[in-house]
Amino acid sequence: MTASNPPAPDRRTSLRRRIRLLVAATITYNVIEAAVAITAGSIASSAALIGFGLDSVVEVASAAAVAWQFSATDHEARERTALRVIAISFFALAAYVTFDAVRALLGAGEAEHSTPGLILAALSLVIMPFLSYAQRHAGRALGSASAVADSKQTLLCTYLSAVLLAGLALNSLFGWSWADPIAALVIAAVAVKEGREAWRGDACCPRPLTDEVTTTENDAGCCSPAPAAGQGTVGGQAPDQA
Repeated sequence: MTASNPPAPDRRTSLRRRIRLLVAATITYNVIEAAVAITAGSIASSAALIGFGLDSVVEVASAAAVAWQFSATDHEARERTALRVIAISFFALAAYVTFDAVRALLGAGEAEHSTPGLILAALSLVIMPFLSYAQRHAGRALGSASAVADSKQTLLCTYLSAVLLAGLALNSLFGWSWADPIAALVIAAVAVKEGREAWRGDACCPRPLTDEVTTTENDAGCCSPAPAAGQGTVGGQAPDQA
């Protein structure tokens, strides 16, 4: 297998610029998303909507950490700090959403129908996958663990949009008010998982990828070098990684 080499300087500059633009787009969308979700959630007493809005706030913090990292010429030096900020944001989100969801399940208030919430969840389900893919691709090419971790935060928003949409729809169609806090607890559980991975620095493809290295991508959006012709894998890894 051909050893990977860092991208050329011009390519690195282009990738850094692309990541900054994607981060700016993510921040802009999530500020709007957070404002709509938290407002609509407060009106409808929806723990899931409020949790989704807070996840948007976390995404802003996560993207801001990456923007801060890439504002420096030597962005690698800020990698660890950016990952820690992302992880702590995930944990804070999980703690609050869990508390609010349990409170709702114990009868503190029943969620009501929310048309703005349904529309927001549907829009995010369409928009977020594109932002996540573009940032993950650029982060992998540059070899930035924090950029890939932030793209996973954006991808998480896609999953949470589906969970939120399901919870709100079940409550609206059948009056199942318990579906809302259950959806919120799913959001919290996924946030804990992603927070642990960010804290440990478990991002996909920490090394820069070049055209000389053939890669395969798994279901989680992670990639790994494909084995050279005639080589097998050991324990899911290429022989030189086992």
